[in-house]
Amino acid sequence: MNKFSHIDKKKIKMVDISKKKKTERIAQAECFVKFKESIYNKIFKEGSKKGEIFNTARLAGIMAAKKTSELIPLCHNINILSVEIEFKNNDKDYSISVFTTAKANHSTGVEMEAITACSISAITIYDMLKSLDKSIVINNLRLKLKSGGKSGIYKND
Repeated sequence: MNKFSHIDKKKIKMVDISKKKKTERIAQAECFVKFKESIYNKIFKEGSKKGEIFNTARLAGIMAAKKTSELIPLCHNINILSVEIEFKNNDKDYSISVFTTAKANHSTGVEMEAITACSISAITIYDMLKSLDKSIVINNLRLKLKSGGKSGIYKND
């Protein structure tokens, strides 16, 4: 029979991390926002009628990382030390990669914060550009790296 970390005798619970050692925790996440060629080209020539796309998406992602524990049940509220969000244009497949890094010195990881920041940044790009094309696709959201804690380093290349 499976033993679930968040269920005890069929009752939902938050995992007790009080005895876990605080260590530097880093997590990185990535996803891709894919466009039609004409829309992709228009973005870099004209921008968005709603305003500056990338700083708006960056701010939304940072704000989302800070609210992760309010969005995901049983996710611990942790003191995030840093959230960085970068965008990279891919002219070959008309996409923008969203890459986030979250850091904390805590007894639990920052994977959920990095993934949340990444997804909300991508969703904000969609929101800023949906008036041009509603068929924009967000895909391949994934954890790229995590370090810290007893499980050590995880890489997903």
